[in-house]
Amino acid sequence: MSGPMALEPGGAEQDTLALRLADDRTPALRAAGRHTPAPVRPGHDDRRDAVDRLAAELAGRIAPAVHPYEVAALLESEGLTGEVIQERYGHRGLFSLATALYERVPRAFPDPPRPADPWRPDHVRCALRGALFALPGLAYALAGRLLPQDGAVRALVVAGLLSWAWNQALGHRAYLRLATGRREAGRTLLKGAPTGAVTAGAAGALLAGSGATALAVAAQSGYLAAAGVLLVLGRERLLLAALAPVIAGAVTLPWWEPGAVLRAGLPLLSLLGAVAAAGWALRGALATAPVPDAVRPPPLRSLPYGLFGLAAGALVFLAGRQHPWAVIVLTLSMGPAEWLLHRYRGLSVAALRATATPAGFRLRSAAVLAGCLLVYLGPLVPAALLVDAEPVTLLLLAAALWTSLLLQAFGVAWPPAALCLAAAAGAGSVSLAGPSPGPATALPLCCGAAALCLTVCVLRLLGRPAAHA
Repeated sequence: MSGPMALEPGGAEQDTLALRLADDRTPALRAAGRHTPAPVRPGHDDRRDAVDRLAAELAGRIAPAVHPYEVAALLESEGLTGEVIQERYGHRGLFSLATALYERVPRAFPDPPRPADPWRPDHVRCALRGALFALPGLAYALAGRLLPQDGAVRALVVAGLLSWAWNQALGHRAYLRLATGRREAGRTLLKGAPTGAVTAGAAGALLAGSGATALAVAAQSGYLAAAGVLLVLGRERLLLAALAPVIAGAVTLPWWEPGAVLRAGLPLLSLLGAVAAAGWALRGALATAPVPDAVRPPPLRSLPYGLFGLAAGALVFLAGRQHPWAVIVLTLSMGPAEWLLHRYRGLSVAALRATATPAGFRLRSAAVLAGCLLVYLGPLVPAALLVDAEPVTLLLLAAALWTSLLLQAFGVAWPPAALCLAAAAGAGSVSLAGPSPGPATALPLCCGAAALCLTVCVLRLLGRPAAHA
């Protein structure tokens, strides 16, 4: 349109303005529309006072108006006629009175209602997932003494690292397929989970050296594959139920010796429960209707997630060599870490609404990042001291892992994978070769460098409004 519409009394706008619904919020106007004007014409001052009273009564509804025409629509919706306007208010018509009211009432625009946080975390689910990451370790407390000392730890670690890497890549690919349909994600997990379990179990069995260790490696690989399926499909409670035998057996260890049969049987029972639960969950996913013409993402998209899983597992293993209890603390912190990932996204969206410039948003984004890191790392200090671990190493490793997960949550996968692999390779080579400055300082130095680089990546990549739009 090249210009404004002509809106004068008697024009086509009458049809439009008549669509406004009348209500009873203005008693004076309703009364004025029902009663015949008094035969005595009010004076000029009386008419001015009547306009002032009308402006005061309608102030809350006139203040948000951006043009007198909106006030005119309001007056017309109240049933105010031209005769009443002339007799009671002394104006020649609707638009004249609307202009007078518009000029009397200052502009005031109420803030829109705050929308719901789209990234509000599920507190119970995050706490449950954090516990599920740590509870399987109770199986080693039960069955660990049944394994031979030679080769068992090495075989379990190698199989565990391969399972971590495979399940990270498989989980990412399954989540991509889950966005297409539940059946498509189920098919991906049905093919990928057994393949990962067999691959990791075979690699660990080559280093086992005994049948008992080979069985333990196979059980570990099978459980990790089943747990990955249940976590991707959102069946955390089923996984917790499957771990009930291990939990019950481990709780009794301080007061009762269960014996070799229960030490081996309870973890096996949990394994069978996890596999059965995963099969039931997959059956339900495969029973849903397929999505026609579903596009499969290329497998290489999940490669950096698998490499990050390998690097993270190696860093955690290196930390566990020096302080085994630090691994338990770090594992338990994964629940709060996942909760804070949701909070970061929610707070970033709120910062996006509260700022008007890119520089202002970058400052708020940096403050959000600092706050989340402080909330995550703060409780780890007393936890590390409680288990007699080195707080600096644990904090730097936790910071590197959390910032990596944050970048991955926004689809930035290669920088975390590359930096964590470099840190794991550096700390691992020093730990194996043993040159100066020695294994004790190699891990915190490598984790600190990785955490610093990852923090810079977060500020640079996620400090832009476009990343949260």
